[in-house]
Amino acid sequence: MKRFFGILLAVLLTVGQLTGCGSTEAVNEKDPSAQTDALTSIYNGELERNVTLRILENDTAIEQGYFKQLIDAFNEKYKDYGIVAVDANMDQRSNLADDGPYGYGPDVLYQANDSIMKYVEGKHIYPIPAESLEHYSQIPEHAWDAYKSEVDGKAYYMGVPVNVQTSMLFYRKDMLPKDWETNWDKNKNKVPDMVENWNDLYKYSKSIVESGTGKYGYMRSLYDVYFSSGFLFSYGGYIFGDQNTNPEEVGLSAGNAEVGANVLLQLASVMNEESIDDSITVNGYSKIADGTYFAMMTTPDVYSLFIKELTLEYEKQGMSTESAKALAEENLVVTGLPLLPASGDLTEENPELIPLKAMGGINGYAISAYTKAPNASLAFVEFATSYEMIMKRQELLGSIPAHSDAAKATGGVSEIVFNNLSEGNIVVMPSITEMVQVWSPAETFFTDLAKDAFRTSDKKYTSLEELKNGLKVVDQQIYDAIHTLSN
Repeated sequence: MKRFFGILLAVLLTVGQLTGCGSTEAVNEKDPSAQTDALTSIYNGELERNVTLRILENDTAIEQGYFKQLIDAFNEKYKDYGIVAVDANMDQRSNLADDGPYGYGPDVLYQANDSIMKYVEGKHIYPIPAESLEHYSQIPEHAWDAYKSEVDGKAYYMGVPVNVQTSMLFYRKDMLPKDWETNWDKNKNKVPDMVENWNDLYKYSKSIVESGTGKYGYMRSLYDVYFSSGFLFSYGGYIFGDQNTNPEEVGLSAGNAEVGANVLLQLASVMNEESIDDSITVNGYSKIADGTYFAMMTTPDVYSLFIKELTLEYEKQGMSTESAKALAEENLVVTGLPLLPASGDLTEENPELIPLKAMGGINGYAISAYTKAPNASLAFVEFATSYEMIMKRQELLGSIPAHSDAAKATGGVSEIVFNNLSEGNIVVMPSITEMVQVWSPAETFFTDLAKDAFRTSDKKYTSLEELKNGLKVVDQQIYDAIHTLSN
């Protein structure tokens, strides 16, 4: 701890341009010495005593009991200082910019990189003395980059990466056809074809729908930009120019992105109308559990929610809780995303296959610029991002660690995600404030796209050209929103 705060004091001498002050009073930005004095007085290397830290955590972490274990362990370690961490008791999407200045915000917040980095411009969060953290070298550069902000050619980090968020395929192993090893494993690699490529998943989903049992194969709420945008990226689309740093250039329609939109249109045709709105996002856990859905795409941190629902389903069938959970863990499989056909045609036989470039994010911790206990807050962040707690989070939530040592120890899905990240198949959400203008126009387009699968004579997207034009409209809407906001 002494080494940590010693390095901290040296680092803080250079970060004045990125910070506000720890109260609602502004620091005099025209006087560099005033900023330096303010920062060194806040991060003075001495833990504040007898303080309560309000922590804003992920809802799932709270519901599954991880957060309680975290704060209990932290509070035990720092009880001699009188430091107590508590639940901020706020919605996980609460806005620090609105709450912080009035004293209602958290001291420490856990959110995705795009959510945290939107607070940089308004100086609502403090930079982190990253290199002073004991686990700094265990976090790869591409994870730190999600929290990097440059001022006068110098890089600063505004948060500490905890886990990697991206799309994974969840499916029920016991819902595979009995003959899958004979008829659904062309390459004889002991992996079902329908979880390796979208053409076979489409074919299998279609066969389930046509069986008339009221069940479905692959399901997903297509309006959700986080999951649907990857299909555009895979064929040349992108969000912003210059590797998602230049909001003057919007490119969801770039390249052959319309081909990806057409893949989504084809997938919607083997779903039901719940794919249009948020229904599948909400009911997916229970529908996978009761066997209505075979597979869906979502993030690894909700693994425990699937297991919980599936365990309850088996308990209804008369199994003990222990046996039910063991069977749930056996039958629920999490794997990487299927490969796409280069042509975009899901009915093509033996297609050339390409990776799906999925949207992703780096979730992490940041420190509010309004905290009255910045040193204690920093101690909490270091404790919460320690190897022990990162592994505990993974164990309880199924999250993908952003620490190389933890990812290696975890293996399996974590290795798949790290490989995808390093190979560029995970597109990390832009860490610029303009990202907030992307969601609404893109959601509207994807909702309309899903609706088109259920339209009859009034279909809007009957050609790739119409899909291209639709995406160009989205690009313009995003650009206009950003331009209007800036003025």
